Amino acid sequence: MLLEEYRSKRDPGKTTEPFDDEVDLPRPVYAIQEHHASHLHWDLRLEFNGVLKSWALPKEPPSDAGVKRLAVETEDHPLAYATFEGTIPKGEYGGGEVRIWDMGTFEALEEGRGKYVLDLRGEKLKGGYVLLQTRMGGNPRNWLFFKKKG
Repeated sequence: MLLEEYRSKRDPGKTTEPFDDEVDLPRPVYAIQEHHASHLHWDLRLEFNGVLKSWALPKEPPSDAGVKRLAVETEDHPLAYATFEGTIPKGEYGGGEVRIWDMGTFEALEEGRGKYVLDLRGEKLKGGYVLLQTRMGGNPRNWLFFKKKG
């Protein structure tokens, strides 16, 4: 199951993070959460096949074309996580404050092996964006996230 890794890292008795797949939002949902964990980062979430595909960006998402950000693929999250804001307890996986930084919908203009071309329709990020798997350092979880030119 796609969410096994997510659920194995969390204890519903210790965290308020969502464990279900239900969400009443326009679809497909897109969200970026600012996550004040051991290191500040932004979590990019895109709905594909009933789950949120997720990437951690060590720097603020780019709003200008030509600015590229490392995006490290993480475990899939349940759809309800798109609206999650709150505090993950210290000592738990990802402990720290989580706040929604941007949210909206998107259209996948191109989906291929290691490449997504997206039309984001968020409050902050709008227009054409690309997620491109780079395998930097030999790691298949390393991607680049950037706004398309033009």
